[in-house]
Amino acid sequence: MNNPVVHAFFVGRALAETLYEQAETSLTDALSELGKLDAELRENLRHFTERVAERAAREEEAALQGRSTSVVTRPDFQSADLQTVIDELRAEIARLRSELKQYRSRTS
Repeated sequence: MNNPVVHAFFVGRALAETLYEQAETSLTDALSELGKLDAELRENLRHFTERVAERAAREEEAALQGRSTSVVTRPDFQSADLQTVIDELRAEIARLRSELKQYRSRTS
């Protein structure tokens, strides 16, 4: 079997099959890595949302326990002095801005 045409056919066929197998392996590996990445991102997002919810619950609980005269829990809100309420809200906004600034400086 020294026919060069037949030999070239089999070499080409072997090359095509090898390239197909290599492409299949590469695609499978890429899809596997993509699946792992997706699972990790979903898990990280789930942990992040849990941490945010826990932190919000802790801070809300602390705020409600620490300040019994806040606007939210005051039963006589209608009879409260409007300027006092505005001043309290401004102070709360300033405190939150300060905490946000500290948080941003810690994370960067």
